[in-house]
Amino acid sequence: MKSRIGVGLIGFGTVGTGVAKVLFENAALISRRVGVPVELLRIADLDITRDRGVAVPAGVLTTDARQVLTDPAIDIVIELVGGYDFAKRVILEAIAAGKHVVTANKALLALHGEEIFEAASRQGVDLGFEASVGGGIPVIRALTEGLAANRIESIYGIINGTSNYILSRMTHEGQSFDAILKDAQQAGYAEADPTFDVAGIDSAHKLAILVGLAYGTPVNVKDIYTEGITHITPTDIAYAKEFGYTIKLLGIAKLVDGEVDARVHPTMVPMADPIAKVDGVYNAIQLVGDAVGDVMLYGRGAGSMPTGSAVVSDVIAIGRNLLKGAAGRVPPASFQRDQRRPIRMKPIEEISSLYYLRFMVVDRPGVLAQIAGELGRCGISISSMLQQGRREGQTVPVVIKTHMAQERDVQAALREINRKAFVSEPATLIRVEGKDE
Repeated sequence: MKSRIGVGLIGFGTVGTGVAKVLFENAALISRRVGVPVELLRIADLDITRDRGVAVPAGVLTTDARQVLTDPAIDIVIELVGGYDFAKRVILEAIAAGKHVVTANKALLALHGEEIFEAASRQGVDLGFEASVGGGIPVIRALTEGLAANRIESIYGIINGTSNYILSRMTHEGQSFDAILKDAQQAGYAEADPTFDVAGIDSAHKLAILVGLAYGTPVNVKDIYTEGITHITPTDIAYAKEFGYTIKLLGIAKLVDGEVDARVHPTMVPMADPIAKVDGVYNAIQLVGDAVGDVMLYGRGAGSMPTGSAVVSDVIAIGRNLLKGAAGRVPPASFQRDQRRPIRMKPIEEISSLYYLRFMVVDRPGVLAQIAGELGRCGISISSMLQQGRREGQTVPVVIKTHMAQERDVQAALREINRKAFVSEPATLIRVEGKDE
């Protein structure tokens, strides 16, 4: 039996610092849980002089990642460098050397996960990536183990803290997207280049991972419709409140008639829903299983210590497997390798939803009739309509909430309406989750 579990860390940034703190400060607790000490033997980073606020024993730090990959005393390699090429090489080399791997790299897994899963399965090593989705929230383990008896009917997730922080403040303070983004950057909640977060790309990467695990299918992230929050205005947030909704950037996946409807976009959520109450940088993921029903997971979706906690949870799980000779007990992609099946991903044009539509139009007789007529010609039924005040000859908003409609029909109607002379700017569309009334 092994007398210890050796760990090597490549990448000593924000998350890497959290991992080191958890492993050093909770060493006694972790040893009791695993059965033997779990020792961080090597940390590789280009910068090994900066003070990160964690005491690292002498001889542990190195600038050479190969010292981690080739050290026979290291059983588990933690990859936290981020990015694609170098991180992928690190993971595949570690696997080829028979080492188990833990990563938080959602972008890499979303784009190259199949190759990495295949390599880990072939080599018979464990691959942990709990920290890749939801920071400290244990959603990966929930899907692969806790809910393994269930057919997952749907996934709804706030899985990007930056976007949720911006939308929460816009909702509570009535300020514009640009003003809140600037504050978020100054507070450190948003990157200098926030595109991955506010354009929905980060959420799409995470949703691709969740879909693959939930439905046992390879996922091309390009097949996930992705739309960000940059076009959301305080006006839309105010109208959403009038209808009884809150706007959230959601990752949504549903299994419908044997096909997967997977998308990321701003969504109006009923105010009574628990997920509508999730504010700030927090994440929340609602899973619906056929046997268990609704399960809600909530917590910090990023940060040094929460994400470090998730990384170390994988280290502990792998350490336990090593001591029992049970590596590969849980397949990397949740389903057994020969049991995964390609499932068609539904194009956005084929989905059905409720819709919020806002038109900026010249206030004159006949405008409402023309809008309603065009929607009707495309088979779209109006549930409710708001037009506040009359300002004849001036531009005013006309806001419509539809009954259930198909995306293709809605887009066709908007193309026609946007061509009308009385329309001053392209219509705003936000999909709505909730029951048709």
